[in-house]
Amino acid sequence: MDKSAYDHAGRPEAVEIKLRRADQVLEVAYGDGRRFAFPAELLRVESPSAEVQGHGPGQRVYVAGKRHVAITGIDPVGSYAVRLRFDDGHDTGLYSWDYFYCLGLTQEKTWAGYLEGIAARGLSRD
Repeated sequence: MDKSAYDHAGRPEAVEIKLRRADQVLEVAYGDGRRFAFPAELLRVESPSAEVQGHGPGQRVYVAGKRHVAITGIDPVGSYAVRLRFDDGHDTGLYSWDYFYCLGLTQEKTWAGYLEGIAARGLSRD
């Protein structure tokens, strides 16, 4: 194992972040060779902010109508995270490298859960 690709806790470190503006996909690459591609809509509706996740169990908010949301800015937060700014004004989530990595590993399941959640509430992506 190449230790230079891992942080002090043994988690892979992010080595690159790139926004593909044309298709609104954020790519995050890690020192272990994994690369994840996140649609802006997924990042917005799964924001790690309290506004979306709530302050405790059962407080998650299902954000609808974000099919065409765009990322307008990426601001570094120390060496562990970024703050994403979206064109709908949302900018309170701190996306840590760990958050991106975990979301990347569970992206399909997370997306399916979101779609089920909005459908159960009569909400739409549009």
